[in-house]
Amino acid sequence: MFIHIGDDHVIQSKDVISIIDYSLVSSSTINEEMLTELRNKNQVIVTDEEQTKAVVITNDRVYYSPLSVLTLKKRASMISTISRLEDYAEVNEEEER
Repeated sequence: MFIHIGDDHVIQSKDVISIIDYSLVSSSTINEEMLTELRNKNQVIVTDEEQTKAVVITNDRVYYSPLSVLTLKKRASMISTISRLEDYAEVNEEEER
C-alpha cells in the first residue's frame, strides 16, 4: 500500500522506517548528523523546509513532509485497516466457495 506524505510524494508503507516530529530533530545531535550525512549523499527530499512538520525516514530516502506526525500516522493506520479488510474479504470469498 502507499501513503501520500504531502508535496506530491507518495511512498510505499512497507518502506517507512520512522516518522519523526521535525521540531524534535534539532534536539538530537545524532539525528542532525544523520540528516547532514544523507543530505551530502542527496538522499534527503525537501520541498519547503519552512513548512516541514515531520521527517519520514524510508529505506533509501528521507522526506521532509508538510503534514504532521499525527496526520501521517492516521494515513498509515487507514492503510493498515484497509489491508486487513482486503484480507477479510478474501477469507469470506473462500468460505463462500
